[in-house]
Amino acid sequence: MAKAMTLLWGAGSPPCWRVMIALEEKNLQGYNQKLLSFDKMEHKSKEVLDINPRGQLPTFKHGNTIVNDSYAVCFYLESQFKSQGNKLIPDSQEEQALMYQRMFEGLTFYDKLNAVIYYDWFVPEGERHESALNRNKEALTTELKLWEGYLQKVCEGTHTQTHTHTETQADIACFGLFKLCCNLHFFYPSWAQALMWQDRPSHWQMWSFFLQLLIFSDLGKSGREGNRNDSCFSFMFHQYNK
Repeated sequence: MAKAMTLLWGAGSPPCWRVMIALEEKNLQGYNQKLLSFDKMEHKSKEVLDINPRGQLPTFKHGNTIVNDSYAVCFYLESQFKSQGNKLIPDSQEEQALMYQRMFEGLTFYDKLNAVIYYDWFVPEGERHESALNRNKEALTTELKLWEGYLQKVCEGTHTQTHTHTETQADIACFGLFKLCCNLHFFYPSWAQALMWQDRPSHWQMWSFFLQLLIFSDLGKSGREGNRNDSCFSFMFHQYNK
């Protein structure tokens, strides 16, 4: 089954990580994959545009079926392979509702994170304003505190004898965001606990592969040489490592 699947993905992308984790959770190893470079604009190549007119990654194909949005791929895999691997949508009405809520809140989290990290990338030089960046930072700070409250409740719940955390689509959707934040050297105490209860082969296989890319790629080189943009990395270090 997995041999009929093809994933085009890019390093450092939480949406791509979601799909990779979901494939592992459903025991769909052995799929075809190709790593493309965002720096070289390979996500805008004809190879991608022929499958995904938006020119975005991940791009996923299963036989003749094309699914490009990362959330859509995760739901598709669970729907098509319900009896294979781990079940990722709970039966409980309450748990299912919370899963959907956190999944789509994760999109807001990602938007606010990107608004700070990639401010200079998204906004043309002549249109950049310190006040706008500061507003983005404040919005991200508020968002991080909100997620700290969510994670605190989850971690406290897993410490009781009557409750254990079961991985769902919400974990897959948001895990990469927490990992990205940790890679930028800012997180709250409960985040470390949350990452511990997500110590699963599907997560760590994906993350260890990314770390290898980080060490040997241009992304890792720029970080080691200190070529980090003041509008993102410096803010992260100073704001969250006091």
